[in-house]
Amino acid sequence: MNGTLYCNKCGAPNTAGNQFCSRCGASMGPAVAPTAVPAPAGAYATATPYPVTTAGVRYAGFWIRFLAFIIDAIIVSAVLFPVKAMFGLGGLALNGFDWHDLHNGMTLPFLFIGTGVFALIKVVANWIYEALMESSSYQATLGKMVFGMKVTDLYGNRISFGRATGRHFAKIISGITLCIGFIMIGFTERKQGLHDMIAGTLVRR
Repeated sequence: MNGTLYCNKCGAPNTAGNQFCSRCGASMGPAVAPTAVPAPAGAYATATPYPVTTAGVRYAGFWIRFLAFIIDAIIVSAVLFPVKAMFGLGGLALNGFDWHDLHNGMTLPFLFIGTGVFALIKVVANWIYEALMESSSYQATLGKMVFGMKVTDLYGNRISFGRATGRHFAKIISGITLCIGFIMIGFTERKQGLHDMIAGTLVRR
């Protein structure tokens, strides 16, 4: 349903369907007609376009998100372990690998190719896992779910697979900036990393 709803707390106009007010972050209740809540002249001239921190909204900080990342990394590694064995030294052993055969020139290329294939599989697996889980009804990876976290857009709504994908790969930018993009989580008002700002997302608790 399209239209405008007015916040019961501050009177700010919001797009229909928002769960939280775009001005004060309060939970949106039943719509209030414009005539029922007249807006004082100039009252919202300096209103911010995004929700701000309120007592009812909590955001996940750096360390708890780091712990969730560790849990997710362990889960993905455990699932991919058989694949790693197939393309790594385990796979070489299954193919009759012998260290005395290094002189034949085939063992090392096989190892490098296997390592490269596994690295590509891991990149794809991490992307699919994170993007699918965060855009699902759970709105979180398993690691985030352990700590009661959810990834939302700036208005508290569920994000799409496309936005979750953008958020995942935006972490590359957070990393190549000497990890400053991740460290920002501990210092920004809504605990956003650089990748969160790029994707327009929040991590709530």
